[in-house]
Amino acid sequence: MQNNLLSAIETNWYSFVTSVFVFFILFALAKKRLGFGLRVIIGLGLGVVVGILFQNLDYDTKGITTFGSIYVSLIRMLVIPLVFVLVLNSIASLTSLEYLRKIGFKTFAWFLGTTGIASVIGLLIALLFNPGSGIKQAVPDDFQAREIPTFSQVILDLVPSNPFNEASQGKVVPILIFAVFLAVAIVKIGSKNSEAVKPVRDLIQSLTQVLHQVVKYVIRLTPYGVFALIAGITARYGWDTLQELGSVIVTSYVALIIHFVLVFGGLVLFVAKVNPIRFFRKIYPTIAVAFTTRSSYATLPVNLEVITKRLHVSPRIASFVAPLGASMNFNGCGGVWPAIVAVFTAQVFGIDLTVTDYFILVLVSIISSIGVAGVPGPAVISTTVVLTALGLPLEGIAIVAGVEALIDMGRTAINATGTTVTSLLVASSEGEFDREAFNRNDAEEDIALTVV
Repeated sequence: MQNNLLSAIETNWYSFVTSVFVFFILFALAKKRLGFGLRVIIGLGLGVVVGILFQNLDYDTKGITTFGSIYVSLIRMLVIPLVFVLVLNSIASLTSLEYLRKIGFKTFAWFLGTTGIASVIGLLIALLFNPGSGIKQAVPDDFQAREIPTFSQVILDLVPSNPFNEASQGKVVPILIFAVFLAVAIVKIGSKNSEAVKPVRDLIQSLTQVLHQVVKYVIRLTPYGVFALIAGITARYGWDTLQELGSVIVTSYVALIIHFVLVFGGLVLFVAKVNPIRFFRKIYPTIAVAFTTRSSYATLPVNLEVITKRLHVSPRIASFVAPLGASMNFNGCGGVWPAIVAVFTAQVFGIDLTVTDYFILVLVSIISSIGVAGVPGPAVISTTVVLTALGLPLEGIAIVAGVEALIDMGRTAINATGTTVTSLLVASSEGEFDREAFNRNDAEEDIALTVV
């Protein structure tokens, strides 16, 4: 007993000292004005190295992952106030409800359209790679399929009944809807008597500026948080887990990369008419945070800064699209992943899928991406809905559960990137994208974003 206690203290001490050493390195690089994106990459690389080292030495990474948990908690701290204030500010600054309907339609169209394309890509790549072919694995005895919420329950969960209680529970969608109601009322009254709502608008703008400053403080911790999170994930899963379900991981990431490069890159190049390489370089902070935190909500504060400060999209477009995207834009979780799991499950259990099944799969993926908005674990729910619609065993979800966390990093990065792309497309179509500022050198804004 005493030996176990001493061993735990020793390994925790190693992880704490390692964390402090890496943090000192990253802090020194920040003082040298090294670019934010490069510091995030260095933090990620150090996390992988430390994670593999600690796994091989059988050291506990709890001392390291604690720092990562702190970082995620600080970001989540901002989500509810950000969604509420920014949606209020975005809509309340409009002069007419017609403009709100127009940008709302465009936003929903891009979200659902890209999710449908993602589902098709996931299906085609899965049929090409045949993940699950030859895999024989027992379903865990304690596995229980997630319950699919009824349509009426989904609607009821989205409608705010007590905004304060829902805010305390971290329910984003009801708070977003509550903010929309308030903002629409402000626009309606302001169209008749602008002086009547001027104090409210001034207060909202002041709160927005204060929140942006708090966001900057938290974003500066990103390289440290990325190191801690990726070190914990690498130490936990290592390379052994990758071998058994490697085909699922490879298939998923090939599909995600194709969607990232061809769909997102194509939309940026041919619709927004900007250089996709420059675009992806500018949004790297969003990709890195989404990849390591595995949370679209946790990525929201960073994404807002990237969209407005690095892409130079107008704040009112960014403040409308980004919170909505964190709630319902699931290109990775609702498009690519359910398609791959469906084909995988059919392979494992020897079930043949027809062309009609493929059509149903894509259609259900698009519809379920709306239905799971605000529901915890959207990837699991979306996959459950798709498997049920195709009559496939839900045990397929349990089989891939061992590597889902590894794939979820890529899925979340795709989700967040899709929101960023949609913000650019909507802003470009509405003349609220500063193309000249976008094409300027990144160096100044990179430093300004995260100076320590």
